[in-house]
Amino acid sequence: MKQLVKVLSAFAIAVGLFGCIAAPIEMTPQTQQGLRTQAPIRFLLTFDDGPSASGFYNPTVTVLDSLARNPLQPDIKAVFFVQTRDSRAGGSEAGRQIMRREHAEGHLLGFHTATRRHTNHRSLDPEALEQSLTDGSADIAAITGALPTLVRPPFWNYDKRTFAAYQQHGMHVLLTDLSANDGKIWGFNASPRRRANLLRQLSEVRERIALGELPTVDGVIPVVVTFHDLNRYTARHTREYLQILLDSASATGLVTAQKAFYDDTAALQQAAMARTVRDSSEAVELPGIWNWLWGADTH
Repeated sequence: MKQLVKVLSAFAIAVGLFGCIAAPIEMTPQTQQGLRTQAPIRFLLTFDDGPSASGFYNPTVTVLDSLARNPLQPDIKAVFFVQTRDSRAGGSEAGRQIMRREHAEGHLLGFHTATRRHTNHRSLDPEALEQSLTDGSADIAAITGALPTLVRPPFWNYDKRTFAAYQQHGMHVLLTDLSANDGKIWGFNASPRRRANLLRQLSEVRERIALGELPTVDGVIPVVVTFHDLNRYTARHTREYLQILLDSASATGLVTAQKAFYDDTAALQQAAMARTVRDSSEAVELPGIWNWLWGADTH
């Protein structure tokens, strides 16, 4: 099981990085009509796998700097799904210091893993999963003063058992609408065709918005976007990614709110909670081939 999960996950990332990306879905009169009754969108940025413990050009620090200072909107807030026990991430003093900075700057810390390495929770036995959740909750609470309320399962993969364990710890699963496909595979550190990828995915999300499938929270529709702050390519291009998101919204016919990104911590928390999965059997939509990869096997 563990080896199969690793192979499938590597294959999914490889396809996302190098595979063919379809053209954006064309706007139909029906979609255009549906959008007229929908609220504007706001991008809810999330980052997985960090924080980086690197002492050389730390990518998480670069991401934080870019969110705080960029030409589009200052002081953007994001959700960072952290690895709290990996020595290359939050299991180091350098990583914990960055998590303290994330919290101090108004970002949210969500739980990703508290194992020694990035591990699919479904591969853990009940005792190991419970230990990971207990450790991770305590690690985050030691920094924020509160237990985490958001969890992103590694590889977005969960089943009824792991979902129930999250619930017992007061954690709610937040998946994603858009993926930058910037996950690392065998040291590869880039995101080819990033504009075409996000444009295609956002056109798919637009169809769901037109059908009224995404909730409106405080007058806007939160659209969840996933990056990886361990990726130095992502770190170097964070400001460019922000512009690509705005360009893609315009190109697909979506209207963005006056503030296209969240810059208020409370509003970010409220929006994130509204987009969480309520039940393990709930049908979910993941970008790319992830639905095909996990759909029949899990929830």
